[in-house]
Amino acid sequence: MAPKAIPALAISAVLFAGCGGEPAAAPPSRTATPGTPESTSATPAPSPSPSETLPPVTDKVSLPQLMREDFPGGEVKVLRESGSTDAYRRFEVSYPSGRLTITGVLFRPRGAGPFPGVVFAHGHIDTDIYVTGQGLRREQDRLAREGYVVLHTDYRGHAGSSPVPEGTEEDESRLGYTRDTINAVQAMKRLPYVDPDRTALLGRSMGGGVVMNALVAQPGLVRAGVAYASVSSDIVDNINRWAVPSRPDEVARLYRQYGDPETEPEFWDGLSARTYFDRIEVPLQMHHGTNDESCPIRWAYTTRDLLESAGVRQRLWVYPGEQHAFGPQWDLSIRRVIGFLDRHLA
Repeated sequence: MAPKAIPALAISAVLFAGCGGEPAAAPPSRTATPGTPESTSATPAPSPSPSETLPPVTDKVSLPQLMREDFPGGEVKVLRESGSTDAYRRFEVSYPSGRLTITGVLFRPRGAGPFPGVVFAHGHIDTDIYVTGQGLRREQDRLAREGYVVLHTDYRGHAGSSPVPEGTEEDESRLGYTRDTINAVQAMKRLPYVDPDRTALLGRSMGGGVVMNALVAQPGLVRAGVAYASVSSDIVDNINRWAVPSRPDEVARLYRQYGDPETEPEFWDGLSARTYFDRIEVPLQMHHGTNDESCPIRWAYTTRDLLESAGVRQRLWVYPGEQHAFGPQWDLSIRRVIGFLDRHLA
């Protein structure tokens, strides 16, 4: 396809273990058939909400705290080129996230641009085995071939990134990964061959939760979001699904420090994107299989219903029989993603 020219570590590792295994790469396709039309329409990128409308900060470890932070962006530095093809150049890169340095991979379609850009937020992969750019390999190749710049963030504590700062409870709640993802968008917008007004987020599994966090924390950041097989938009669901059975001592420590969801619901609501769905100003497309063995389909239905109640333009695509990793129906799903991005980043 021709280039598209202008017209939290402890809980992160514990809560979401088993919720981000990525499938093996599938043979890429150069051409995508438009997916079924969405029930949403393209709109200009919105402006961030004024600070006086922000929900109160009841704890520094919270999404309202993220809403008040500045993300100026920084320079994307190329470390090396590897894995380039006739359709795109692939680079291993780094970029700043606050005081940290985050690594990742960058895909630049061949041609002059400027191109639309998508930041990828990957699912949980144990940091002991994670290598730069791991996860979402099929999506990286496909979107780059379709004329999108792709920046896949490794997150802090992964691959060559700076380690997670000790004693930062925010990273135990995925807020650190959310910061790294927001900073990835701001860094990508600085690239001379990226159109900063045509950017989006795509997250898978744990990364789907990161995308929802970013959309509520920084409403004007991008023009669209995509979530594949996402974790729950309620952090308590995720704690009960992964941390309680596998790390009860860690859960007990957290509950001693912050209170449990029964006695201190306000704290846990402050870490759940669904509490702030009314802040999302861009369309969100979701994909989920009915046989997802890691992130139950009921989570997707609940998230959809809450988004709809909050007035968010959204669409949940349900895939009968499909599991967490997406297999037989992955090609259908990515064609729908491309159609969605083509419309909203046009």
